[in-house]
Amino acid sequence: MEDFLNALSGLGLFLLGMIIMTEGLRSLAGDKIRSSLMKFTHSPSSGALSGAISTAILQSSSATTVAAVGFVGAGLLTFQQSLGIIFGANIGTTITGWLVALLGFKLQLGMIVLPLVFIGAVMHLFGKEKVKKIGLALAGFSLIFVGIDMLQDGMQALQHLFSFDRFPADTFIGRLQLVLFGMLFTIITQSSSAGVAAALAALFANMISFEQAAALVIGMDIGTTVTALMATIGARSGAKRTGYSHVIYNFMTGTIALLIITPYSLLVEKLSPGFLVENAEISLVAFHTLFNTLGVIIILPFTNRFARFIERIVPETKTHYTQNLDMALLNTPETALHNVQESIQLEVKDLLNYTVCLLDNKKSMNLFDIKSFKETLTETQRYLDLIEIENTKKEWHTIINLIHVMDHLLRLQERCEEDQERAFAATKSKQLKPLIDLLINSVLQAQSLIENNQWQEAKALTQQAKKEIHDFAQPYRHNIVEEMGNNKLSIPKGTRQLEAIRWLRRVSTHLNEIVNYLSHINRD
Repeated sequence: MEDFLNALSGLGLFLLGMIIMTEGLRSLAGDKIRSSLMKFTHSPSSGALSGAISTAILQSSSATTVAAVGFVGAGLLTFQQSLGIIFGANIGTTITGWLVALLGFKLQLGMIVLPLVFIGAVMHLFGKEKVKKIGLALAGFSLIFVGIDMLQDGMQALQHLFSFDRFPADTFIGRLQLVLFGMLFTIITQSSSAGVAAALAALFANMISFEQAAALVIGMDIGTTVTALMATIGARSGAKRTGYSHVIYNFMTGTIALLIITPYSLLVEKLSPGFLVENAEISLVAFHTLFNTLGVIIILPFTNRFARFIERIVPETKTHYTQNLDMALLNTPETALHNVQESIQLEVKDLLNYTVCLLDNKKSMNLFDIKSFKETLTETQRYLDLIEIENTKKEWHTIINLIHVMDHLLRLQERCEEDQERAFAATKSKQLKPLIDLLINSVLQAQSLIENNQWQEAKALTQQAKKEIHDFAQPYRHNIVEEMGNNKLSIPKGTRQLEAIRWLRRVSTHLNEIVNYLSHINRD
């Protein structure tokens, strides 16, 4: 029992070391790594290199793949660009195995680096910002090797309790069972590096054969996909495609690896008889690196086909607003511009209708999903950004005006989604009731004028509404503050009223600017 606890404690220390080191490295270089991922990811090949280097530095393939999913979700990277990062992350994660095999088992640094845990802790406690981060990374790095020492000792002590016949037989089915066990281990520990270290320790203690250890490592590689998969929950289709790509790609690589275990063993034994037994840990880490590198080499030439395959599995979820925003139309910018302009005008109409419902406390606004509407606006904005027209053409001015419209639409959407309490406070105030009615009537009349193509009249109407609300706001704010100062009005109630008039001012401004920029387009 004591030996088992030693092994378990060693694994725990290894995991703790990985967590601390990753946290230190991420805080030290995380932002630079993220910006570098975007900066150097121009093609699948450069993405693979960036993903491999980033993972090697951060010591976490999950951190790299989750970052890629997030970048796609935020529109900072395209789905195709993210694929290279996903492919390369698997190569970068093999660095940990080399550190464990060469420094942990061959050099046995456990006792040597123990003082570095103390030094790292002191640096973190008393150092300045950058020194703190370096100290954290150093302490985590040192703990990894302390954990490896304990894990190695525990495994060797447990050797008499285990034999090969306790594990699944070295058949294809037996290897599949070990792959599943490796997946489960990584899902539980949330660290494939810890799994590889445990497999190396078991192999070093002669508890398992090379082939069994190889099957476990394959499963651990596949198990890392769970984190990226979880990051896609509730995400847009682009982010989901990135997460699913990680899963499918790792299963493909795992299948290749499973098929080459025996050929790899035979080849190593033929080239260097006895090496597989005498240097089993090095052979295992080399196998881990080989099948991940082989996977990247095989998939890179077929990246576009792989992307199309994933796109068929996870189709783009287009709304009725964006259904005509076809990427193929970007080759004819005038047509693309016409379509995006129609989409934006439809979005304007529906968001203004929602604003009226919000001001009027109508239940019908619950039928409109204001939160997902932001994704629609963001998708429209991305498409608009992709349209390339020379600044000498008339259409260029249309694009500039539409960019302004999109800016105010997104800000109005935020006012409607995030500041609903302020809107409700405004509707409950008797003093603000005339302004509410003014804003509602302005929106309704402006929409009627727009439908009749009377843009200048609509612009004048919203401009007048904005002026009246802004003129009312200054003395109103002054009176509220004065009443709060004289204890005639409670601080919470006064604050709500100040926020309410601020909300009305902002909404009136966005309304006027949206109509203003649209009127420029339709005038031209």
